[in-house]
Amino acid sequence: MAAAPVIIQSAAKHTSTLIFLHGLGDTGHGWATTMGMIRTPDMKVICPTAPTMPVTLNAGFRMPSWFDLKTLDIGGPEDEEGIKKAAKNVHEMIQGEIRAGISANRILLGGFSQGGALALYAALTFTEPLAGVMALSCWLPLHKNFPGILKCPDSVPILQCHGDCDPVVPYKFGQLSSSVLKTFMKHSQFQSYRGLSHSSSDAEVEDMKKFIEKHVPRQ
Repeated sequence: MAAAPVIIQSAAKHTSTLIFLHGLGDTGHGWATTMGMIRTPDMKVICPTAPTMPVTLNAGFRMPSWFDLKTLDIGGPEDEEGIKKAAKNVHEMIQGEIRAGISANRILLGGFSQGGALALYAALTFTEPLAGVMALSCWLPLHKNFPGILKCPDSVPILQCHGDCDPVVPYKFGQLSSSVLKTFMKHSQFQSYRGLSHSSSDAEVEDMKKFIEKHVPRQ
């Protein structure tokens, strides 16, 4: 069983929620502070921790992982069953917020690396329109299945961020994913960061803050 999620309650009356998914081997604590800094006062932040499982890419070592990663090569084999199962768990988290009275268009999904990949997949396969997706240093999983399995409206905003010196998830992989997304999503933007490796930067954090303020304004 995965560890309990890190939850930062809203400072003002709760009217929106941000669910942010960490990268391979990390925990919910890894991004909670940053998300807490850029949210609006009426936004609750949920940073879940992935279950621990053996990861093929890392010689079968067990670590927090949303699904098995077999390779980071473009067009390489993917853990389709694991990706779908992980997306279902994210959908259940979103439904929990909807049941608590937060409308889908006030719920943002975000993630870094493997977490960003899952955030993209989960948002695109959720039937209701979310407020948006912030996908950092990542790729679109099972991209050949889109737009066939698309369930969300094509108007959901997507902010994809990627460093052009990323040695882990190649910048080109991010660009190709963005090209695919733009063929069926109307509001998908790809933001590049010169000299950035597989991490975040002040400029990227500022872009996320602006994205949040634009698409989930304080009520």
